[in-house]
Amino acid sequence: MEPINVVEGPVTVIDQEDVDTDQIIPARFMKRVERTGFGEYCFHEWRANGYDLPANPILVAGANFGCGSSREHAPWALMDYGFRALISPNFADIFKNNCTKNGVLPIELPKEQCDEIVRRGSAKVDLEAQTVDEFPFEIDPEIKRRLIGGLDDISITLQSEDRIAAYEAARERSGPDTTKV
Repeated sequence: MEPINVVEGPVTVIDQEDVDTDQIIPARFMKRVERTGFGEYCFHEWRANGYDLPANPILVAGANFGCGSSREHAPWALMDYGFRALISPNFADIFKNNCTKNGVLPIELPKEQCDEIVRRGSAKVDLEAQTVDEFPFEIDPEIKRRLIGGLDDISITLQSEDRIAAYEAARERSGPDTTKV
C-alpha cells in the first residue's frame, strides 16, 4: 500500500448525496480479486452518460458517500482511477473502513467546509497535521499510523513475523494439542 502524508491538487466534485457503491463500481465489473484494474470502471454508468469526472487526487462528495453494499472494490476503483483523498460530510461506515484498509483517506468535514473547498477548486490534505487547508479533521491514531506508513493488514501481520515463527516452532516442539473441550 502506498503511504499517504500530503495529498495536494485540484478537486473533483460529486455534488450528490447518497452515492452508493454500485454507482462507484457496478457489480458486473467485479469479477477479479486483484486490487488493480478497476479504475476504468469507476463511475462507469455516469461517465458513459457524459458525466465529467476528472481524475484528480482529491474527491469532494455529498453526504453519505459510499452507502449501499460493502464491496471492497469501490475503494479499489477510486484509488485506481486516481483519487487518494475523499472529503464528505459523512461516509457509510463499512465503505470508510474499506477505504482506510486500502490506502484511500476518507475525511469528514462539515458541509460548509466541503462547499468552501469546492469553491476554491483545489486543496492540500496534510494527514500528519490532520488538516485540509485550514480545516482540521479527526482520524483514529491507529488508522493515521497505518496510512502514513503505507501499512495494510498483511504488512501489519508481517511486522510480527518473528513472533509468529517462534510461536509456531514452540507448537511443533510440544506436539499437537490433545486437550478435549
